[in-house]
Formats: sequence, C-alpha cells, structure tokens
Amino acid sequence: MIHDVDEAIRSLIERDVLNGSGVEVVFDAPTKDWAARRNAPTVNVYLYDIREDVKRRHRGMINEYDDAHRVVARRPPGRHFTLSYLVTAWTQRTEDEHRLLSAVLTCFLRHEHLPRDLLSGALAEAPAPLAIGMPPPEDRSFTDVWSALGGELKPSLDLVITAPLDTARRFAVGPPVREEASIRVVDTTTGAFETPTFGGRRRRAATANPAPGATSDPASGPAPKKRAAPPRKPGRTS
Repeated sequence: MIHDVDEAIRSLIERDVLNGSGVEVVFDAPTKDWAARRNAPTVNVYLYDIREDVKRRHRGMINEYDDAHRVVARRPPGRHFTLSYLVTAWTQRTEDEHRLLSAVLTCFLRHEHLPRDLLSGALAEAPAPLAIGMPPPEDRSFTDVWSALGGELKPSLDLVITAPLDTARRFAVGPPVREEASIRVVDTTTGAFETPTFGGRRRRAATANPAPGATSDPASGPAPKKRAAPPRKPGRTS
C-alpha cells in the first residue's frame, strides 16, 4: 500500500509540476550526508509518520459473492492509515527552492484526492484523500523531525495521504441451504410424532412399534382404555 502511494505522488509531481524539467523526485531521508551527496535539483518526499485513522474504523463483516451471487466468504472492513510526508525542494539557490516548493504546493491544492488515473495496486479501487499544509500531530513537531534527521531546518510542506489497507483476512462460509427447515413433535407416551404445518392441519404419524393398547390408525390416535367393572357386594346376585 505504501509503495503504491509513493508511486502516485511521484507521478503527480512529475506530470503537473516538473513536466520534463529534469528535477528528480526522491523519497530518501534528507539527512546531512544525503544533502552533501546531492548534485541535481530535487524534490524530496520523505515519509516520516504512519498512523491508523481510528475514526474511520468500522465494525461488522462484508460479504463476498461469486458469479451466481452466492455468499462465499466474509471479511472485516479495511483499515485506513494516514501517511505523513515531509516535502522539501533542493537546488543551488534559495529562490529556486521557493519557486519549486510553491509549484508543488499549488499542484497538491488542485486535488482533494490522489487522481484515480495515477492509482495502481491496492489503491486502484479506493479513493485516497489528500491534505496539504496541515499541522503535524500534536506529539510531533517539524523541529523534532529535523532534529531526528540531523539536518538543518528548511522550508517544507506537510503532505498527508489517507490510504485504505485490506487486512487480508477471509472467513469461509458454509454451503447454501437447499431444504426447508422442519419441526417434529414426539409424543413421549406413545412414541408417535407429528409434523406441524402452517396454514393447515397437523399430521400425526404412527410409530414403527406401537405401544400396547395403542391403535395402528395414525389418524385416530391411541385407543381408549377400558374401565374396570365395579366389585360385587356380598349377598347380591345378578
């Protein structure tokens, strides 16, 4: 993802600012040693900070479909990261550096996103918002960045790109359901079961081995029990 953003920034500067002027675009750290070795006009775009944009984090899962529009997998939403670049111009004369830096600033102000025709790889299908001249993070200042680089403070632009990143996590789903769900109610006394239906009569099914005293007719249910005759009193005859 980061290298895709780098290439998009390089292409944008070369197309809209340099226009074949011979000025180089590099992503090296602008240290003292690098500055001493430089021998050509250069626009340096140094990536100095990478942070997740937690405000754009989403929960849930996203379905993935095959050609038959069936769900074949689910994945979590992608994350978004802000890439902060320190943009500087390097020439022999300060006036030329300011002129070059002004042209770069004007170029970035024309766009709210990196142009889609310059995006490739993971960015080809997703917008990448662009912000220029924004204040650096509260816990880091430009002087801290230059101190860490060991170089002298120079006029610079703070370029911030918010880029999506796929987590590459996929969860397979089970096969599609091809039969309707059914419910069976079992009579624990007789062992018979019945299948309830919605909008119609319930059907009772007979068991394979009817219980003693139960009828074999599934529609009539179990046979009624016979009542025992009352005992006879002594001294009476029928």
